[in-house]
Amino acid sequence: MSNFCKKCGGLLIPKTVGNKKKLVCLKCGYEEPLDKNKNAKISESIKQQKEIEIIEKSNDENLPVTDVECPKCGNNKAYFWLLQTRSADEAETKFFKCTKCGHVWRDYQ
Repeated sequence: MSNFCKKCGGLLIPKTVGNKKKLVCLKCGYEEPLDKNKNAKISESIKQQKEIEIIEKSNDENLPVTDVECPKCGNNKAYFWLLQTRSADEAETKFFKCTKCGHVWRDYQ
């Protein structure tokens, strides 16, 4: 018994068709009977997922502050942070958030 389809090479997964257990290809639908003489044991395990905490409100006071003019209100102070928004071989994008009005803008370098 193989774990891969003889036709297309796709993965065979166990499936109950009628009252018989078979291995079925995920790609092309090829079916192979589950050979009980080979002591095949098929089990399914599910990994426990980690919980993700969603933060609704950011704590801007922890961000560094720089001297830059807000395009919306003209204030001269803004929080800033860097994010890699494009491919790894390109420069990161600098984001600013005005300390006065909260306007967010970005600077491509």
